[in-house]
Order: sequence, then structure tokens, then C-alpha cells
Amino acid sequence: MSKKDFRVGLDIGTTKVAAVVAQMDDNEVPTIIGVGTSPCEGLRRGVVVDLEKTVEAINVAVTDAERMADVEIREAYVGIAGDHIKSLNSRGVIAVSRADHTITQKDIDRVIDAARAIRLPDERQILHVIPQEYIVDNQDGIKNPLDISGVRLEAEVHIVTSTITSMQNVVKCVNRAGIEVEEFVLEPLASSLSILTPDEKEIGCALLDIGGGTTDLAVFHEEAIRFSSIIGFGGKNVTTDIAIGLRTPVEHAESIKVEHGCTLRSMIPKDKTIEVPSAGDREPRNMSLEILGTIIEPRMEEIFTLAKQEIEKNNFTKLLGAGVVLTGGASLLQGSAELAEQIFDMPVKVGYPRGLKGLTDIIENPSYATVLGLILYKDKASGGTEKFTRRGASGFWGIVGNNFRKWFKDFI
Repeated sequence: MSKKDFRVGLDIGTTKVAAVVAQMDDNEVPTIIGVGTSPCEGLRRGVVVDLEKTVEAINVAVTDAERMADVEIREAYVGIAGDHIKSLNSRGVIAVSRADHTITQKDIDRVIDAARAIRLPDERQILHVIPQEYIVDNQDGIKNPLDISGVRLEAEVHIVTSTITSMQNVVKCVNRAGIEVEEFVLEPLASSLSILTPDEKEIGCALLDIGGGTTDLAVFHEEAIRFSSIIGFGGKNVTTDIAIGLRTPVEHAESIKVEHGCTLRSMIPKDKTIEVPSAGDREPRNMSLEILGTIIEPRMEEIFTLAKQEIEKNNFTKLLGAGVVLTGGASLLQGSAELAEQIFDMPVKVGYPRGLKGLTDIIENPSYATVLGLILYKDKASGGTEKFTRRGASGFWGIVGNNFRKWFKDFI
């Protein structure tokens, strides 16, 4: 299979690395032909803290995906999220250049450049510049101003930034696994491509991707991303709470969460008990599921409350006509949608990946939302895309510094 025949998504998360290979056919839905996952202990809230463990997890996931798909992976679209990600909205304004006042692609490029001309701290770098809408002579709501007549062109955009060192560390990990970064993609943006319907993006909704170390929030309205934020809590925090509360090893706490976890105590049977392994050489104990519920519900309630506060603080609540969509591994906990409905006071559903075919028995799971969205990114991302690539270790590290911007091309 040639390089042009397949595409690779690589999601490097706090608790796991997932690699997916899709076969690409003209005018057809991508077909998933390879999947690989591996536990990962090298990141904390999306930031690399142990390079060797991260590289090892990437190698395992990629090797499994290669073996299943019978291909050799050399490039991948890589998801990025974590505490180091910040976003803001910006506006650019220009005068249309042509004498007949017809807007050209050059004008569109100029107004995007004007919108991205923001002051950033030295340690930060632009990751995405995503057009929301264009305004021509005070007429707003224009999605594509090409060939429209006007004197004044404005662009409203969503800008996503990252710390340079955090990106460098992810690049180093991916490259040490023998892979070049085709492009970095904000994880909630990738998840939206595999989870949200066009109607949900048009009417307005909030996507809450509850990962292992962080919860990624993105608000969409009128087909565009309007807001994004990273909340520093996720499913791993729930696991840690269970380990401490039940005095059980973390690996057992994770199994208990997945098999028996419920985020809403009112849904838990009163008399049901489970066996809980003890730390050290102590005997296992029987505990009521209600006790487990008293541990899980407060943490999940905290995550939902923080997301709600972010939405309210930025005045997006009234735009969420389609409500809230949950995804990510922790969204599968029983009662998650019901608890979220109580917190947000609006309709909530759990979103499952859509728009792909192939290994559906494996991939039709919210925990694969991001990596599957990475497969769809190049085709579905509006406004076109440019590449982020690396051509050898010496070339990359030689360019870091004054020319570092050349390595982070924008989504425009």
C-alpha cells in the first residue's frame, strides 16, 4: 500500500496512546484497517514528564497498528491538548485591494494575517488560526467572501496557542518513535469531527471530551468553533479518588471504575456490594456500591461544574441550542449524561464516533473520538490546512529559535 493510500492518527494521552490507520479511497468514507493502543505513564495533564516512557508507549501502539494494517507508519496527524493550551478570539480588518472591489484569495489571506497579529509571550506559539466568519462592509455571517464585492473586509477567528517547549517535547517523542508529525491538531477540534453532526454545530453545542488527565471543552455555533478551554481534571482523577477512598491499588481502582462506576448515586442499587482488593497483603473486603458512588459523583460533578462556569463566564450558554455532547473514556461511566443534565440544565448525550467504516467493533467507542477525528481532519476541517513537518533531527533543532514559526503552520 503506498503512502497516499492511508492516513494515520496518533493520540498521545495522559493514560494511553492510540494509533489508528485508515485506508483512503477517492470519494469514499475512510476505512479503519489498523488500531493500536498502549498504556502511557509519561504525561501529566497533557504535558510530557517522562520522555522515555512516552516514546515506549508510542512505539507499542504504532507497532500494533502497523501489524494489524500491514503498513509501515512514517507520518501521522498528532492530537495536542493539556494545561499548556490557551485560546482566544481575534478580529482582523483590511481594505479590499482591487480597484473593482472584488475580494480575492489574497485579500482573505491578508485579513487572516491581520487577525493573527496578536501579542504573545515569548514562550508561546500559535497552533491554529480558525476562521469563524467574515464581515464585508458591515454585513456579517459570511462563510466565504471570495469574489464578493466590498470595500472593507473583516475576519473573526479563533486562535489556539501552546507553549513552545511543550510542543518540542511532543515532537521529540514522536520523532524518536520514527514518525514525523504531519500536523498537530487541537484534540477537541479533532473529536468534534468524529462526534458532532452538522446540525449540532449549526444550532450550537458544547463538546466535553473527558480524557484521562484533562477535560477538553469546545463550543460550536453557526458551524464554527467559538470557544475552547482545557480543564485540568479527567478520568485519572476519578481513579485516584477511588484508590484513596477505598484504600486499593490504582490498577484495581481503574478496574472498579470501569466495571462498576456510576456517576449518579440515585441510580445505584441500595444493597449491591463488590469485592475490593486491599493494598499490600491484606485480605479483600466487600463494600457497598453506594460508597463507590459517593466517591465518583463529587469529582464528576466538579468537572461538569467547572465546564459550565467556563461557558457562562464567556457568555455562550444561550448559544447551546443542541445542548451538551459528552465524549472520551470517562463519558462511558453509567449516569454521566444524567448527572451532566442536572448540572448544565440542558439536554446532554454521549457522542459516539461516526463517519468512518472498517473495524467498527473496536472504534465505535467515545475513547477513540480524538484519534478518529485526526483521520478526518484533513478532509473535514474548513478553510484548508497547511502542514507541520520535521525533516530530520538536526534540521528541527537547528531551526528552533528565530525560525521556529516555520514549523507550526496554521489551520486557515
